[in-house]
Amino acid sequence: METLNARSSRRGGAGQDVESVLDELYTTPPSDFVARREMAAAAAKTAGRVDDARRIHAARRPTLAAWAANLLLRSQPEESQQFLQLGQALRAAYRTLDADGLKDLSAQRRRVVSALSRQTAQLARETGHPLSESVQQDLEATLRAVLADPDAADQWAAGRLVNALTPPSEFHLGTAPPAEKPGTRKAPPTRASARTKNELAERRRARSEQLARAQEAAEAAEQHLREERARRADVDAGTAGARAN
Repeated sequence: METLNARSSRRGGAGQDVESVLDELYTTPPSDFVARREMAAAAAKTAGRVDDARRIHAARRPTLAAWAANLLLRSQPEESQQFLQLGQALRAAYRTLDADGLKDLSAQRRRVVSALSRQTAQLARETGHPLSESVQQDLEATLRAVLADPDAADQWAAGRLVNALTPPSEFHLGTAPPAEKPGTRKAPPTRASARTKNELAERRRARSEQLARAQEAAEAAEQHLREERARRADVDAGTAGARAN
């Protein structure tokens, strides 16, 4: 499989758009990053694109975990887009649901992050850059941050992470109306209290819909990752069989 870096070298950096150069640069393994950056900057400078050369030269080398996250985004656009959509659905649910309603979602979230992390580790191995256990942990932290934090999601979606991302300690839960204390006497119904009941009913309906959307997104992401693992297993088995013959 031809890498992004190989395609870049084959085309030559002089005629490339600076954004394309930077996109490809951030999928270059960190060990090759500086050499590739200087080569691309020199090509841009030779072509008279001084501002582009300055931008390329200013690019910072990513950590191995950040590179792996960038590689995932560029190499698996469908899975990555689905993961971003899952984050949107989860954040909407976590803003409105109480802790009991989020138990299943939390388990699904962990499964999706773990599966996507393993898939990314496989991509890294295929490029000849296996991830250590600590790097894998940083990668999983980055993926958790993408699900929980919209700013982190935007950073990852740009495909140019320099460092691993840190997830918030927890999703920001919505504020539920305070529970009534035992023995509290209920006020007689009024127009205002009827309106409040209607509002609460509408909130419950919205919460149920958001939970359903988040669960559907999580299940779809899990199913897609299972299918991708099965596809890769078939490819690996076919390759091994061809080598044996």
